[in-house]
Amino acid sequence: MPPRPRSWLEIRWRQFRNAPRPVVRAVASSLAVAIALGAAYLVYDVALSRGAALPGGDLRVGAAVVYVVAVLLAGSLLTWLIVPLPRGSGTRATRTPWSAALGLFAAIPIAYLVLVVAIQVLKPLLV
Repeated sequence: MPPRPRSWLEIRWRQFRNAPRPVVRAVASSLAVAIALGAAYLVYDVALSRGAALPGGDLRVGAAVVYVVAVLLAGSLLTWLIVPLPRGSGTRATRTPWSAALGLFAAIPIAYLVLVVAIQVLKPLLV
């Protein structure tokens, strides 16, 4: 008896539950860095919105650029460190620029989404 056909949603849910470990590691490392740096950016943004006189004045644009660059670099570096290429029959794990590229491509949407949630969702609740 052939297996029953699955719906589109069932197929995507199964793919989500059984994601490859390198992808999960790349996303988790980028997400951890983005949340930590996004929280720091949010604290700075809320302080400026409440009228705090901080040294250097209003540097939100520069802080956002530093946030994005730091998330991309940290996500790429962490993924390069924790996601080796498949070993095959050897015992030595290898790392190549492809591991770093996986981290970079995972970090791009994560950096954007965390910043949007911080500014559009959390900031109005705190100001």
